[in-house]
Amino acid sequence: MQKLLLSFFFAFVLFSCKPSAEDVPKDNPSEILQDGDIIFHESTSAQSKAIQLATHSKYSHCGIIFKTADECYVFEAVQPVKSTPLKEWIKRGKDEHYVVKRLKNVNDVLTSDIIHKMKAISGKYNDKDYDYYFEWNNKRIYCSELVWKVYKQSTGIELGKLQELDDFDLSNPIVKEKLTERYGKEIPKKNKAISPAAIYNSPLLETVISN
Repeated sequence: MQKLLLSFFFAFVLFSCKPSAEDVPKDNPSEILQDGDIIFHESTSAQSKAIQLATHSKYSHCGIIFKTADECYVFEAVQPVKSTPLKEWIKRGKDEHYVVKRLKNVNDVLTSDIIHKMKAISGKYNDKDYDYYFEWNNKRIYCSELVWKVYKQSTGIELGKLQELDDFDLSNPIVKEKLTERYGKEIPKKNKAISPAAIYNSPLLETVISN
């Protein structure tokens, strides 16, 4: 009986000491982040509002967390694709708000070998130009496409359902203006696409931090 009580006590202590989202400093959550975590924020870029309106989501940008011995980085598709220090990435988002999500079965999927493979695949995309036309090829690449393809190619997992451009809400004038700016009159509405919102809402993920 005494051994059983001791086991419960140590389990309680360990659980109580585990940092929660609320305990993590807003600008430095690295203590509970893992390689392969996916981070989202509301971008302040010129196209962010159009993406939000088209996808009905506040989150318009995302990237993959990779850790070194000294720092966390966000591997992201901007111009060009690169690794950005986490603190710098957080400060770039609106109000420094961000959400981190993780595979629900992360320990089964993201083994050390898979993380190594994920980093190697990411390296193939490094320095590629940002894809302002949201085409489904590897010549240029946009943020959610980068996350989706790195996961698909390293784990076989599809984070979010691929859509066609006309599956999104294209009715708002801001969205229409951005589409016309990019494509003119010939909008490729059958182009395959993946949005930050589709990844954010994937049932395969759970929230680790939402500050």
